[in-house]
Amino acid sequence: MGDGVSASFVTAFPNVFYSLAFWQDQSGDGQGLSGTSTQLTRGGSRASVPQICGSLVTVGTGWRERGAMLSYLEFEKPIAELEGKVQELKTLAQEDPSVSISDEVAKLETKAAQLLKDTYSRLDPWQKTQVARHPNRPHFVDYVKSLIQDFTPLAGDRLFAEDAAIIGGLGRFRGRSVVIMGHEKGSDMETRMRHNFGMARPEGYRKGIRLLDMAERFDMPVITLVDTAGAYPGIGSEERGVAEAIARSMDRCLGLSVPMISVVIGEGMSGGAIAIAAGNRVLMLEHSIYAVISPEGCSSILWRSSDKAKEAATAMKVTAQSLEELGIIDRILPEPVGGAHRERAQMIRETGDAIEEELRGLDGLDADALRRQRREKFMAMGKHGLS
Repeated sequence: MGDGVSASFVTAFPNVFYSLAFWQDQSGDGQGLSGTSTQLTRGGSRASVPQICGSLVTVGTGWRERGAMLSYLEFEKPIAELEGKVQELKTLAQEDPSVSISDEVAKLETKAAQLLKDTYSRLDPWQKTQVARHPNRPHFVDYVKSLIQDFTPLAGDRLFAEDAAIIGGLGRFRGRSVVIMGHEKGSDMETRMRHNFGMARPEGYRKGIRLLDMAERFDMPVITLVDTAGAYPGIGSEERGVAEAIARSMDRCLGLSVPMISVVIGEGMSGGAIAIAAGNRVLMLEHSIYAVISPEGCSSILWRSSDKAKEAATAMKVTAQSLEELGIIDRILPEPVGGAHRERAQMIRETGDAIEEELRGLDGLDADALRRQRREKFMAMGKHGLS
């Protein structure tokens, strides 16, 4: 990946390899990096059945024609089976319209919907971690495309280079001129490599500082969207001072004289996340996660193995619900049943509504009040949980 990494990279940043393992070749041959999509053939047409692909299950109705398949996490296997049966019956009905199976389809759809609702109402921290990393969740570019008008991206840190892991620029959000930036993981192999799976190097954070300076100069509020496994741990990244860049980015956020809203839209891991998340208001999507290290990284340190990642996720309290109780975040944004990846447009719209509401709540505060509110918020972290 360019800079070279240490031997612990796989355990510390598993979602990078998660993305590699579950990327599906879109060329139409049905072959992914970790398995194939199984097809049932009837009368010259096909209906897909659920097929395990690493920790994902894929199901569809002939993805060469439709161009995409639903992806399921491992704990969603029963849901995948039911929805696969629904797709199979619908395909049979299309082949032979004289066969009436609408009642059976309706029953299965009702059962699948209830199972989905029940499953997502009792997710444990490790399952939420998997949902937060789902490759089909809306990414930064999706939010910008839907929420920001006249977006003008700005590149480079004016010191070393451009870093595509963090995208940022100017635009209009529901009538306001804003500066918006965030991590971008990419949605297929090409874009994931280009954006380095959302893991920024020092120049990415220094570009962020440049954008924050611009926001203050032109009195524009700042919106940040967090979705990263952490800063990139390569040799070149360390040589160019990634820790210093992260610290300066945090400091710049805390000293900002304009309103700043931060939203964790997927995973927010390590200093690479908080570097652009030290805002006046910190929001999290319902099934996102936020912590100082990934569960796998924590497990590899404490137990010398990543096998205890599930236990680590529980002990670390990485979920939005735990962090709200501890006073780390300010608000949880509910996700559609089944996660943000099932209703992407709805999730993006509701996130925009929440950001607009939070910005209105900060209207009227002067620079000193904004800095004071931000400082008091972060200085108070931990007191609630320790008292």
